[in-house]
Amino acid sequence: QVQLVESGGGLVQAGGSLRLSCAASGRIFSTYKMGWFRQTPGKEREFVAAITWSGDTISYLDSVRGRFSISRDIAKNTVYLQINSLKPEDTAVYYCALGRSGGGSSSLLRSYDYWGQGTQVTVSS
Repeated sequence: QVQLVESGGGLVQAGGSLRLSCAASGRIFSTYKMGWFRQTPGKEREFVAAITWSGDTISYLDSVRGRFSISRDIAKNTVYLQINSLKPEDTAVYYCALGRSGGGSSSLLRSYDYWGQGTQVTVSS
């Protein structure tokens, strides 16, 4: 059983930066993938970024590419999402997720087996 715990959210002014963390308990294999999604009230959960635990494959939502950066620390069993140049439209609850299968699209919710509880990011204009 894997548990995911996010942290690092908060209230920040537009143009600022945040680094979200997702600590995973349990054994993580190199074939696993870790993803970040976000959700605002009344909308579907949206893919933001993903990385294989091996680190050899990284993907981003096109609209965040260049501002968001996903990385992982194997020793700490932690995946990070660095968010720069924050915009009010980045306001959302951010969730991390773990997918045990190496297959499946990393941008689809159904490709993931475990989810964290979410961390709120609020960007003021």
